[in-house]
Amino acid sequence: MKAYELMLLIDPSLDEEALAAVVEKTAGVVTSQGGVVDSTENWGKRRLAYEIDGRTDGDYTVMQFHATPASIAELDRVLHITDPVVRFMIVRRDDLG
Repeated sequence: MKAYELMLLIDPSLDEEALAAVVEKTAGVVTSQGGVVDSTENWGKRRLAYEIDGRTDGDYTVMQFHATPASIAELDRVLHITDPVVRFMIVRRDDLG
């Protein structure tokens, strides 16, 4: 398995429970594909550099995990169809092995 980092930009209008549900769903996709979530860090609401779909703020969450390259395609598919996720970026971390 390889190390990855996921940056989630989630709709800031969600309450704490809905935000936790989105993060839990994302972690569930990783673990259901045989991966391991190493850490999850909520950065909170931040101002965006530019407006996205009329939003000027976003709630950021960073997740470090290990997964197979094949499971990244499933994670990408699920995040694309999850409405509260405004943007996301998955990066392979060679430095974490």
